[in-house]
Amino acid sequence: MGGSNQTAVTEYVLLGLCGHRNLEMVLFVLCLGIYSVNVLGNALLIGLNVLDSRLHSPMYFFLSNLSFMDICGTSSFVPLMLVHFLKAQRTISFPGCALQLYLTLALGSTECLLLAVMAYDRYVAICQPLRYPELMSGQMCMQMAFLSWGTGFANSLLHSILTWSLHFCGHNVINHFFCEILALLKLACGDISLNVLLGMVTTAIVSLAPFLLICLSYIFILAAILRVPSAAGRQKAFSTCSAHLTVVMIFYGTISFMYFKPEAKGPDLDKIIALFYGVVTPSLNPIIYSLRNAEVKAAARALLRGDLLSRKTFLTLR
Repeated sequence: MGGSNQTAVTEYVLLGLCGHRNLEMVLFVLCLGIYSVNVLGNALLIGLNVLDSRLHSPMYFFLSNLSFMDICGTSSFVPLMLVHFLKAQRTISFPGCALQLYLTLALGSTECLLLAVMAYDRYVAICQPLRYPELMSGQMCMQMAFLSWGTGFANSLLHSILTWSLHFCGHNVINHFFCEILALLKLACGDISLNVLLGMVTTAIVSLAPFLLICLSYIFILAAILRVPSAAGRQKAFSTCSAHLTVVMIFYGTISFMYFKPEAKGPDLDKIIALFYGVVTPSLNPIIYSLRNAEVKAAARALLRGDLLSRKTFLTLR
């Protein structure tokens, strides 16, 4: 960011739903409850994956990554947003806004890539089960996870550098709940064509390409499942990937509706949709995996009975 920008804008004002105080109070209660479910649910999933040896597999390793990412993603903006719902003055410092922009972009990009990796894991498990230990070894899983996180954060860094190099001419009122990149670009008083071009290219690479890979993986998975002779076998094979497929549909469905819908009559609808994407969607992941995955449900029941902790303690003392 240029020197004139740094001296002219030291903080930003986040409008939120300015003028809709009652609605904001409703959103405060809803978002606080959903955020609590998100943090507790995803932390529980991570805990179960650590404690239960039956969940020490590539699928649950990537699920733990997804859960950790959902906690970090919502925590990057929800706590401050909740505070702003209760305050008349809704400002965020320039460094805070820059960090918020960077984290939300990075974690959103990483989730696209991680969902594709999880689809590939299910493809190998169902279509090439004999090669699964070789293709999804511990080292390979670590490399794929590192590549997903590294690509997501590198993509966000590139967007952040280009965004903060723009001239904002003292404009500091962001018509959103948090420092969202499209809302920030609307404040720029210079040429943003390079930012738009970069957005289109990176969207194709980070969002569209993983989605196509997911679709291709599930085409092969579906073909393999249909070749299974027994209905029970088909049901068992599909149950191992139904939770992931549900998460993918919700994630990409929300993105598609948010960015490819017809122009809204007012900006408030766009902000509500972005809020749903940022707050509600991550909280659904632990619920979906808990309801649709027998191994996770078994691990949760074992934790409630105290079996997991006693087993972990016993193995530690041996």
